[in-house]
Amino acid sequence: MPGMKLLALETSTDSGSCALLLDGDVSERCCPPGRPHSETLLPLVRELMATHGVAFGQLDAIAFGAGPGAFTGLRVACGVAQGLAVAADRPVVPVCGLEAMAATVGAPRVFSLLDARMGEVYAAAYERRPTGLELQGEISLGAPETLALPSGAGWVACGNALAAYPVLAGRLRDAGYALQPAVLPQAAAIARLAAGHLAHGAAIDPALAAPLYVRNKVAKTISERLGEGGKA
Repeated sequence: MPGMKLLALETSTDSGSCALLLDGDVSERCCPPGRPHSETLLPLVRELMATHGVAFGQLDAIAFGAGPGAFTGLRVACGVAQGLAVAADRPVVPVCGLEAMAATVGAPRVFSLLDARMGEVYAAAYERRPTGLELQGEISLGAPETLALPSGAGWVACGNALAAYPVLAGRLRDAGYALQPAVLPQAAAIARLAAGHLAHGAAIDPALAAPLYVRNKVAKTISERLGEGGKA
């Protein structure tokens, strides 16, 4: 959007990032691997803002990848976005990471799939409309062997669940899907989507920002792990 300034944060997976949208152009920085996002994200944001000479108070909004994804990671992006937004008196724009993946692929029909751990997959199907990406049905969580696949032709499946669960990748290949396993939620896509959402009035008060967990359970119980032959 012309004249828009927007900061975006994404930490739902191991591949954390931040991005700054200025007058339609996006500059992105990626968190260094092997270190917690809670340590690296904020210094990276400050470096990005300083490089472009933008103060937080000049932003129209701060966007964040709301999820789904790793519980700790979701809280990092949400918490940092809230803190910066409150300090700068700016609104926030939550963006679904699965939608950001679909936007990165850019195909008319995209099935976004993230490894949810615990033998499950986060999934969402999107179709491109003149007004943007439209979620088909709901975001789901399921086992790779039984996950419901969207019907019809011309689908592209993307996300790290394809490499994590070969049985799922096989099902999709058999159904005629093209596969893009390297696609993950990234701040640049979050920023571009957030600009459109902001233009349509989707900004919210920072106090209302919350992660999109989908799953309400962090880990399996001891009895569940033992039942699967694991250790307590």
